[in-house]
Amino acid sequence: MYKIAAMGDKNSIYGFASLGIAIFPVDESTQAIKTLRNLAQTGYGVIFITENIASQIKNEISRYNDEPTPAIIPIPGVFGNTGMGMEQVSSFVERAVGSDIVN
Repeated sequence: MYKIAAMGDKNSIYGFASLGIAIFPVDESTQAIKTLRNLAQTGYGVIFITENIASQIKNEISRYNDEPTPAIIPIPGVFGNTGMGMEQVSSFVERAVGSDIVN
């Protein structure tokens, strides 16, 4: 069974702990890359990551795009929504279906 994690700034991910999701506070890109690699190698199937951190490590995240796990899902943080998460979901749907069904 896969585990679920949330990573990003502490204020944005703190609430996930109450849902039983493992939290991994990170504040900088080098720390985020190390944490993401560790989570991917230790059985985490779903990783929620704040859009702010995700935007800093796009190249690292793209390494996992064609892998079955982990599913890396950008989420808005306390600093606001950049739209990155919705863009990614739209891209995945377009790849799966063959066309953009949102617009």
